[in-house]
Amino acid sequence: MIAAAMGANVVAVDIDDATLAMAARLGAAVTINAMRSADVAGEIINMTNGGAHASMDALGSTVTCQNSILCLRALARHVQVGLMKNRHEHPEIPMGVVVSCEIDIRGSRGMSPKNYPAVFNMIKSRVVAPKSLIGSELTLDGGRIC
Repeated sequence: MIAAAMGANVVAVDIDDATLAMAARLGAAVTINAMRSADVAGEIINMTNGGAHASMDALGSTVTCQNSILCLRALARHVQVGLMKNRHEHPEIPMGVVVSCEIDIRGSRGMSPKNYPAVFNMIKSRVVAPKSLIGSELTLDGGRIC
């Protein structure tokens, strides 16, 4: 949602059609169901005329990390969000591509507090609408809190 609001042509990749439909509603220009694609990275390279300028993997599996790097063009950036755990903790990175294409790889635990004001301004000015992400609400009427 934020990337699309900032003018990026977002390509969303997932294995669930409902999630991809939500991504499209939130601004993704293109969606790819990875379960129906023989070559996710190749599809992205073709549809972006040479590869994406940036990628982000927030799932943290070896396959999504590799595809996120392999779909990039030269001098692009990959951001790995969150810790990769268990059998995905030490993924094979296509280092030949990283070096030959001079890919910048960054790790992120999430959004830095220094960026909060900019995001809050986007919400205040209605550039992004985070309430559209809320599926349901629960009230505390008559309920115990402890």
